[in-house]
Amino acid sequence: MRTSIIVIGPTASGKSDLAIAIAQKQCGEVISADSRQIYRWMDIGSGKEPGTLVPNPAQNSIAKKTYLCEGVPHYMIDIVHPNMPYSAGKFVKKAAKIRDDIWARGKCPIVCGGTFFWAQALAENRHFPAVVPNAPLRKKLARKSPEELYALLQKRDPIRAASIDPHNPVRLIRAIEIAHALGAVPPPPKNTPISPDTRILAITHPREKLYTRIEKRLTQRLNDGMLDEVYRLHHDHSVPWTRLVSFGLEYKWCTHYLRGHITYDDMYANLLRDIRRYAKRQETWIRAWSKTHPIIRVTTQKDGLRHAKIRDK
Repeated sequence: MRTSIIVIGPTASGKSDLAIAIAQKQCGEVISADSRQIYRWMDIGSGKEPGTLVPNPAQNSIAKKTYLCEGVPHYMIDIVHPNMPYSAGKFVKKAAKIRDDIWARGKCPIVCGGTFFWAQALAENRHFPAVVPNAPLRKKLARKSPEELYALLQKRDPIRAASIDPHNPVRLIRAIEIAHALGAVPPPPKNTPISPDTRILAITHPREKLYTRIEKRLTQRLNDGMLDEVYRLHHDHSVPWTRLVSFGLEYKWCTHYLRGHITYDDMYANLLRDIRRYAKRQETWIRAWSKTHPIIRVTTQKDGLRHAKIRDK
């Protein structure tokens, strides 16, 4: 029986802590489904749990390195330079091989991350259009605001525009790129039904409690040196300011502050507002996904461990 667990939840809900606790109890290994944690040096702003990239101790594993956190191997973290685009298609192709490898070694894969589209695509084994990146087009589109990108996509492909996050410039640019190459983003082939042995847990909290957690975490990240991290990404690792803005949320508003475009107070207020909006969009995704596959909602780590129990270690 190929069992697996998917842990989702709004930002700041405690997904990572729950996934690690489950892995420790269930002899599992974690596959990160986060479109920013795949990048090196993007640690504080992306919410990576403290860990170390080390040679994979598992013999014959296809993954040569693993991000070790609290004794639990994590994959798809710190794998590429921030200047390298990384699509959902690339993620599914690589993560599926890692998932199969974890199963082959008799362990339980635990998929966890805030990019729910990636997690769902992996669970459904989705296929994506084989359109190579168009660097000149991307450079041109990178100068546009999310509002301008969304308006352009609406003209080129209104069907895809109706289902995309209008605030995510990375996905908007990719959708326009595909529409430019193919005329429109083709509808995906019928997805493979999620295995009944896949258990999806969503850790959620009442709105006000979640907002309190979000604000507390934001303050902690700034105290931990998030602004310095963004500064070093640009000055030490040659990540362009425009690229940092494209990552959104923390990287976007910290960049605007570091460049002198806004005050510290405005940076903080905009970040708090946008992170709350992001959490609401994640909650909407959970509700939509629950219409096609059972999702178990939990509110505490203890509750999550109880529902995740598959076998004794």
